[in-house]
Amino acid sequence: MTRHSTDNRATAGRDLFKSKPKETASEQPTTSAKIQLGEHGRYQIKSGRLSGEYVARAFPKPPTNVRGLIAEARGETEEAAIAALHEMIDARDIRRSGDRRIELATGYSVPTIEEYTEALGQVAFSGPQRAMLTALALADEDGLSEGRLASAAGYKSKTSANRALASAGLLIASYLSSEATSICDEPEADGMSLLGYRGEKRNDTDPGNWILRTEVRDAVRDAF
Repeated sequence: MTRHSTDNRATAGRDLFKSKPKETASEQPTTSAKIQLGEHGRYQIKSGRLSGEYVARAFPKPPTNVRGLIAEARGETEEAAIAALHEMIDARDIRRSGDRRIELATGYSVPTIEEYTEALGQVAFSGPQRAMLTALALADEDGLSEGRLASAAGYKSKTSANRALASAGLLIASYLSSEATSICDEPEADGMSLLGYRGEKRNDTDPGNWILRTEVRDAVRDAF
C-alpha cells in the first residue's frame, strides 16, 4: 500500500469525527400559520390558528392607510371564530344605529361619538384637514368664518379650504358607509353635511360660520 493511499484514508477517518456546522436560523425550516382573508361590511377579516386557538380579527378595509384592530373573536373552529366576529360586529352596528339622534332641522341621522371617533382614527387626513377640524372643534358652537378657517389650515383661498373640509367629510362618510345629505345649495354641502352646518348669516354677503356638530367636536378632541 502506498503512502499516498494511507494518508487519504487517515484524512477520511478524521473527517468523520469533525462536527458538522450548525444550521443558521435562516436555514432552519420554518412553519407559518395560514391566514385566511375575508370581508364583512366595511371591515377586512383575518382568521387563523394562533397559539393553539382559532382567532378572527376585524380591521379597516384597504386602501385605508392607518391600520388598527377593530374587534376580535375566538372559537373552537376557524368558522366558529369568524361567525362569532360577524355577530359581534353586527350587534355593535345595530346598537350604534339605535343610539344615533335625529337632527330635527334636517331629519339627518347623526352618527354617534363612538362612530366618529373610530372613523377619525382610521381615515388618513391631510395636515390642513386635521388643522381645520381641530380649529372648528375648539371653536365650539360659535364656529369659524371661512376666512379664519382657511387661515387655520394655511390656505390663501377660502374655496380651497372649503373643498378640503368637504373632502374630509366625504372620507368619513365613506368609512362609515353613510350617505352625505346636502342641506344647502353650495357645492361643498354634501361633504360638510356629515360634519356640521352653517351658522346664522350676519348680512347678505355672509354665508355664516361653519359649525361642527357636537358629536364631531367631541370625537375630534378625543382622536386628535
